Amino acid sequence: MRQHFLIAPLVMCGLVLSACEKETEEEKVERTYQEVNVIDETNLNEVLLTAADPNEAVTYFQGAAAKNPGRIDLQRGLAISLTRAKRTTEAVTAWKKVTTMKGASNIDKVEYADALVRAGNWGQARSVLNSIPPTYETFKRYRLEAVVADSTKDWKRADHFYETAVGLTTRPGGVMNNWGYSKLTRGQYSEAERLFTEAIRQDQTLFTAKNNLVLARAAQGNYSMPVVPMSQIERAMLLNTMGISAVKQGNVTTAKNLFREAIATHPQHYDEAVRSLRALDGA
Repeated sequence: MRQHFLIAPLVMCGLVLSACEKETEEEKVERTYQEVNVIDETNLNEVLLTAADPNEAVTYFQGAAAKNPGRIDLQRGLAISLTRAKRTTEAVTAWKKVTTMKGASNIDKVEYADALVRAGNWGQARSVLNSIPPTYETFKRYRLEAVVADSTKDWKRADHFYETAVGLTTRPGGVMNNWGYSKLTRGQYSEAERLFTEAIRQDQTLFTAKNNLVLARAAQGNYSMPVVPMSQIERAMLLNTMGISAVKQGNVTTAKNLFREAIATHPQHYDEAVRSLRALDGA
Protein backbone atom coordinates (compact mmCIF):
# COMPACT_ATOMS: atom_id res chain seq x y z
CA MET A 1 0.00 0.00 0.00
CA ARG A 2 2.81 2.35 0.87
CA GLN A 3 4.24 1.91 -2.62
CA HIS A 4 0.94 2.97 -4.20
CA PHE A 5 0.93 6.17 -2.14
CA LEU A 6 4.49 6.97 -3.26
CA ILE A 7 3.81 6.42 -6.96
CA ALA A 8 1.03 9.04 -7.13
CA PRO A 9 3.16 11.95 -5.84
CA LEU A 10 5.97 10.91 -8.14
CA VAL A 11 3.63 10.95 -11.12
CA MET A 12 2.34 14.40 -10.10
CA CYS A 13 5.92 15.71 -9.76
CA GLY A 14 6.68 14.38 -13.20
CA LEU A 15 3.67 16.16 -14.64
CA VAL A 16 4.63 19.41 -12.91
CA LEU A 17 8.22 19.18 -14.13
CA SER A 18 7.01 18.44 -17.63
CA ALA A 19 4.73 21.48 -17.51
CA CYS A 20 7.60 23.63 -16.21
CA GLU A 21 9.84 22.45 -19.02
CA LYS A 22 7.10 23.20 -21.55
CA GLU A 23 6.53 26.68 -20.09
CA THR A 24 10.23 27.43 -20.14
CA GLU A 25 10.44 26.41 -23.79
CA GLU A 26 7.53 28.72 -24.65
CA GLU A 27 9.23 31.55 -22.82
CA LYS A 28 12.37 30.94 -24.82
CA VAL A 29 10.40 31.11 -28.06
CA GLU A 30 8.69 34.30 -26.92
CA ARG A 31 12.01 35.87 -26.02
CA THR A 32 13.37 34.95 -29.43
CA TYR A 33 10.45 36.67 -31.12
CA GLN A 34 10.96 39.73 -28.93
CA GLU A 35 14.63 39.88 -29.84
CA VAL A 36 13.78 39.65 -33.53
CA ASN A 37 11.23 42.44 -33.12
CA VAL A 38 13.81 44.65 -31.40
CA ILE A 39 16.29 44.04 -34.22
CA ASP A 40 13.63 44.80 -36.84
CA GLU A 41 12.60 47.93 -34.96
CA THR A 42 16.21 49.07 -34.68
CA ASN A 43 16.70 48.66 -38.43
CA LEU A 44 13.46 50.53 -39.09
CA ASN A 45 14.53 53.35 -36.78
CA GLU A 46 17.85 53.69 -38.59
CA VAL A 47 16.15 53.79 -42.00
CA LEU A 48 13.67 56.42 -40.84
CA LEU A 49 16.46 58.57 -39.40
CA THR A 50 18.46 58.57 -42.63
CA ALA A 51 16.52 57.69 -45.75
CA ALA A 52 12.89 58.44 -44.98
CA ASP A 53 11.06 61.71 -45.50
CA PRO A 54 11.67 63.70 -42.29
CA ASN A 55 7.99 64.40 -41.69
CA GLU A 56 7.12 60.72 -42.11
CA ALA A 57 9.82 59.92 -39.58
CA VAL A 58 8.34 62.50 -37.20
CA THR A 59 4.93 60.82 -37.43
CA TYR A 60 6.42 57.39 -36.76
CA PHE A 61 8.51 58.47 -33.77
CA GLN A 62 5.67 60.52 -32.29
CA GLY A 63 3.49 57.40 -32.25
CA ALA A 64 6.25 55.12 -31.00
CA ALA A 65 7.32 57.53 -28.25
CA ALA A 66 3.72 57.98 -27.11
CA LYS A 67 3.38 54.21 -26.64
CA ASN A 68 6.78 53.92 -24.93
CA PRO A 69 7.31 57.25 -23.12
CA GLY A 70 10.25 55.94 -21.09
CA ARG A 71 12.38 54.94 -24.06
CA ILE A 72 15.01 57.59 -24.73
CA ASP A 73 15.95 56.13 -28.12
CA LEU A 74 12.47 56.84 -29.48
CA GLN A 75 12.35 60.35 -28.02
CA ARG A 76 15.82 60.97 -29.48
CA GLY A 77 14.61 59.69 -32.85
CA LEU A 78 11.72 62.15 -32.69
CA ALA A 79 14.08 65.03 -31.87
CA ILE A 80 16.43 64.12 -34.74
CA SER A 81 13.51 63.82 -37.17
CA LEU A 82 12.09 67.20 -36.13
CA THR A 83 15.52 68.75 -36.69
CA ARG A 84 15.78 67.15 -40.14
CA ALA A 85 12.28 68.42 -40.97
CA LYS A 86 13.36 71.95 -39.97
CA ARG A 87 10.58 72.09 -37.37
CA THR A 88 12.86 74.05 -35.09
CA THR A 89 10.50 75.03 -32.26
CA GLU A 90 9.30 71.45 -31.84
CA ALA A 91 12.87 70.16 -32.07
CA VAL A 92 13.94 72.40 -29.19
CA THR A 93 11.18 70.97 -27.00
CA ALA A 94 12.01 67.40 -28.01
CA TRP A 95 15.74 67.75 -27.35
CA LYS A 96 15.06 69.41 -24.02
CA LYS A 97 13.00 66.38 -23.00
CA VAL A 98 15.76 63.99 -24.14
CA THR A 99 18.30 65.73 -21.89
CA THR A 100 16.08 65.14 -18.84
CA MET A 101 15.63 61.40 -19.45
CA LYS A 102 17.58 58.52 -17.94
CA GLY A 103 20.47 57.65 -20.22
CA ALA A 104 20.92 61.18 -21.62
CA SER A 105 24.49 62.04 -22.62
CA ASN A 106 26.66 65.03 -23.50
CA ILE A 107 25.89 64.33 -27.15
CA ASP A 108 22.22 65.03 -26.42
CA LYS A 109 23.13 68.32 -24.74
CA VAL A 110 25.13 69.36 -27.79
CA GLU A 111 22.16 68.56 -30.04
CA TYR A 112 19.88 70.54 -27.71
CA ALA A 113 22.26 73.51 -27.95
CA ASP A 114 22.29 73.14 -31.74
CA ALA A 115 18.48 73.28 -31.84
CA LEU A 116 18.53 76.39 -29.63
CA VAL A 117 21.04 78.07 -31.96
CA ARG A 118 18.82 77.27 -34.96
CA ALA A 119 15.93 78.85 -33.07
CA GLY A 120 18.01 81.95 -32.32
CA ASN A 121 17.93 81.36 -28.58
CA TRP A 122 21.58 82.26 -28.03
CA GLY A 123 21.43 82.79 -24.27
CA GLN A 124 19.89 79.39 -23.54
CA ALA A 125 22.30 77.73 -25.99
CA ARG A 126 25.20 79.26 -24.08
CA SER A 127 23.82 77.93 -20.78
CA VAL A 128 23.46 74.41 -22.19
CA LEU A 129 26.99 74.46 -23.61
CA ASN A 130 28.35 75.70 -20.28
CA SER A 131 26.74 72.70 -18.56
CA ILE A 132 28.84 70.30 -20.65
CA PRO A 133 32.17 69.29 -19.04
CA PRO A 134 35.20 70.92 -20.71
CA THR A 135 36.71 67.45 -21.12
CA TYR A 136 34.01 66.63 -23.68
CA GLU A 137 35.69 67.82 -26.88
CA THR A 138 33.99 67.34 -30.24
CA PHE A 139 33.88 69.28 -33.50
CA LYS A 140 30.18 70.08 -33.20
CA ARG A 141 30.49 71.27 -29.61
CA TYR A 142 33.27 73.75 -30.50
CA ARG A 143 31.59 74.90 -33.70
CA LEU A 144 28.53 75.82 -31.63
CA GLU A 145 30.72 77.46 -28.98
CA ALA A 146 32.22 79.60 -31.77
CA VAL A 147 28.93 80.80 -33.26
CA VAL A 148 27.51 81.51 -29.80
CA ALA A 149 30.61 83.59 -29.00
CA ASP A 150 30.07 85.39 -32.32
CA SER A 151 26.55 86.31 -31.23
CA THR A 152 27.96 88.32 -28.30
CA LYS A 153 30.89 89.70 -30.35
CA ASP A 154 33.34 87.90 -28.12
CA TRP A 155 35.80 87.70 -31.01
CA LYS A 156 38.76 86.30 -29.06
CA ARG A 157 36.68 83.43 -27.73
CA ALA A 158 35.10 82.88 -31.16
CA ASP A 159 38.50 82.66 -32.90
CA HIS A 160 39.73 80.19 -30.28
CA PHE A 161 36.76 77.88 -30.78
CA TYR A 162 36.78 78.16 -34.59
CA GLU A 163 40.45 77.21 -34.62
CA THR A 164 39.80 74.28 -32.28
CA ALA A 165 36.84 73.08 -34.36
CA VAL A 166 38.90 73.17 -37.57
CA GLY A 167 41.44 70.86 -35.95
CA LEU A 168 38.79 68.32 -34.97
CA THR A 169 37.37 67.51 -38.42
CA THR A 170 38.60 66.16 -41.71
CA ARG A 171 36.09 68.36 -43.55
CA PRO A 172 36.67 71.89 -42.24
CA GLY A 173 35.22 73.76 -45.23
CA GLY A 174 31.91 74.65 -43.59
CA VAL A 175 33.40 75.91 -40.33
CA MET A 176 36.05 77.88 -42.25
CA ASN A 177 33.22 79.57 -44.12
CA ASN A 178 31.54 80.42 -40.80
CA TRP A 179 34.81 81.75 -39.44
CA GLY A 180 35.35 83.82 -42.56
CA TYR A 181 31.87 85.32 -42.27
CA SER A 182 32.66 86.21 -38.67
CA LYS A 183 35.76 88.08 -39.89
CA LEU A 184 33.67 89.74 -42.61
CA THR A 185 31.20 91.14 -40.07
CA ARG A 186 34.13 92.53 -38.06
CA GLY A 187 35.47 94.37 -41.11
CA GLN A 188 38.58 92.17 -41.31
CA TYR A 189 38.18 91.69 -45.06
CA SER A 190 41.59 90.29 -46.00
CA GLU A 191 41.37 87.67 -43.24
CA ALA A 192 37.85 86.83 -44.36
CA GLU A 193 39.04 86.46 -47.97
CA ARG A 194 41.77 84.06 -46.89
CA LEU A 195 39.36 81.89 -44.91
CA PHE A 196 36.77 81.77 -47.69
CA THR A 197 39.48 80.74 -50.15
CA GLU A 198 40.58 77.99 -47.77
CA ALA A 199 36.97 76.84 -47.34
CA ILE A 200 36.54 76.53 -51.12
CA ARG A 201 39.83 74.65 -51.40
CA GLN A 202 38.48 72.16 -48.86
CA ASP A 203 35.06 71.88 -50.53
CA GLN A 204 34.58 73.19 -54.06
CA THR A 205 30.79 72.79 -53.83
CA LEU A 206 30.42 75.51 -51.16
CA PHE A 207 28.67 78.21 -53.16
CA THR A 208 28.01 80.21 -49.99
CA ALA A 209 31.77 80.48 -49.46
CA LYS A 210 32.22 81.61 -53.07
CA ASN A 211 29.55 84.26 -52.62
CA ASN A 212 31.12 85.42 -49.36
CA LEU A 213 34.53 85.51 -51.06
CA VAL A 214 33.40 88.01 -53.70
CA LEU A 215 31.78 90.11 -50.94
CA ALA A 216 35.09 90.22 -49.06
CA ARG A 217 36.97 91.19 -52.23
CA ALA A 218 34.42 93.82 -53.22
CA ALA A 219 34.61 95.32 -49.73
CA GLN A 220 38.30 95.93 -50.49
CA GLY A 221 37.48 97.52 -53.85
CA ASN A 222 38.48 94.40 -55.78
CA TYR A 223 35.78 93.57 -58.35
CA SER A 224 37.74 90.99 -60.33
CA MET A 225 36.48 87.43 -60.34
CA PRO A 226 38.46 85.14 -57.98
CA VAL A 227 40.20 82.12 -59.47
CA VAL A 228 38.09 79.35 -57.97
CA PRO A 229 36.12 76.50 -59.56
CA MET A 230 32.65 77.64 -60.66
CA SER A 231 29.94 76.82 -63.18
CA GLN A 232 28.62 79.33 -65.70
CA ILE A 233 25.51 79.93 -63.60
CA GLU A 234 27.61 80.38 -60.45
CA ARG A 235 29.81 82.89 -62.27
CA ALA A 236 26.76 84.92 -63.28
CA MET A 237 25.43 84.87 -59.73
CA LEU A 238 28.78 85.96 -58.30
CA LEU A 239 29.00 88.82 -60.79
CA ASN A 240 25.52 89.89 -59.67
CA THR A 241 26.61 89.76 -56.02
CA MET A 242 29.60 91.98 -56.79
CA GLY A 243 27.29 94.36 -58.66
CA ILE A 244 25.04 94.71 -55.62
CA SER A 245 28.09 95.30 -53.42
CA ALA A 246 29.35 97.97 -55.84
CA VAL A 247 25.98 99.76 -55.68
CA LYS A 248 26.12 99.81 -51.87
CA GLN A 249 29.57 101.38 -52.06
CA GLY A 250 28.42 104.01 -54.54
CA ASN A 251 30.34 102.57 -57.52
CA VAL A 252 27.42 102.81 -59.96
CA THR A 253 29.38 102.56 -63.20
CA THR A 254 31.20 99.46 -61.97
CA ALA A 255 27.91 97.98 -60.82
CA LYS A 256 26.32 98.48 -64.26
CA ASN A 257 29.21 96.74 -65.96
CA LEU A 258 29.01 93.83 -63.52
CA PHE A 259 25.25 93.44 -64.03
CA ARG A 260 25.72 93.50 -67.82
CA GLU A 261 28.41 90.84 -67.59
CA ALA A 262 26.19 88.73 -65.32
CA ILE A 263 23.34 88.91 -67.83
CA ALA A 264 25.65 87.96 -70.70
CA THR A 265 27.21 85.11 -68.73
CA HIS A 266 24.04 83.42 -67.49
CA PRO A 267 22.86 80.66 -69.85
CA GLN A 268 19.21 81.64 -69.31
CA HIS A 269 17.38 84.90 -68.74
CA TYR A 270 18.78 86.38 -65.52
CA ASP A 271 15.82 88.38 -64.27
CA GLU A 272 17.42 89.57 -61.02
CA ALA A 273 20.40 91.18 -62.76
CA VAL A 274 18.15 92.63 -65.49
CA ARG A 275 15.96 94.35 -62.88
CA SER A 276 19.01 95.73 -61.07
CA LEU A 277 20.46 97.13 -64.31
CA ARG A 278 17.15 98.69 -65.34
CA ALA A 279 16.83 100.30 -61.92
CA LEU A 280 20.29 101.85 -62.23
CA ASP A 281 19.65 102.99 -65.83
CA GLY A 282 16.36 104.53 -64.75
CA ALA A 283 18.03 106.31 -61.86
